[in-house]
Amino acid sequence: MDLTEVLLLIFLGFWLMLPAFLPNSAAVLFGGGLPMDLGKSWKGKRLLGDGKTWRGFIGGVSAGTCIGIIQLFIAYPFDAKEFWGFGPVPEAILVVFVLALGSLLGDLVSAFIKRRLGLERGDKAPVLDQYNFIAGAMLLALLIVPDWFIGAFIEGEHVISLIAVLVITPILHRGVNIIGYKKGLKKVPW
Repeated sequence: MDLTEVLLLIFLGFWLMLPAFLPNSAAVLFGGGLPMDLGKSWKGKRLLGDGKTWRGFIGGVSAGTCIGIIQLFIAYPFDAKEFWGFGPVPEAILVVFVLALGSLLGDLVSAFIKRRLGLERGDKAPVLDQYNFIAGAMLLALLIVPDWFIGAFIEGEHVISLIAVLVITPILHRGVNIIGYKKGLKKVPW
């Protein structure tokens, strides 16, 4: 395998995970309004907190799904059968929706865990903060579209795509959060 093939697999990993990367940022832009936990507590601690709203969740999943559908349109003229790794339609549409939904479900699980640990909104939780959305997207994809996920990230040389996503995600996550902080969209830069 030469360097060009490795770089292509790295690009492919990020191309396929874009519908999972976008929802977290989009949820911040669309956020506000009614908290998903409706202000409810469990064992004296909020279930999720005020930062997880229905508007942010729906907006984030919608944005991730929309970017995925745009990717399918971009890929169509070049690869009308497999859409550059997403698979044939309608499975490809299901894949992008599952990635977007899983991303924010992973974020919700992270918020729930942080509240149980006594961490407030915006408190640092290394590893959990950087991987929650990717873990959610990958786990949901593994449950709902396992053949696609295994073929795209596990089998053969495609494991390079998985490794690239796992290695670069924390760096990308930090960069996006710093930008959000400097633009006044986030209260903390992590």
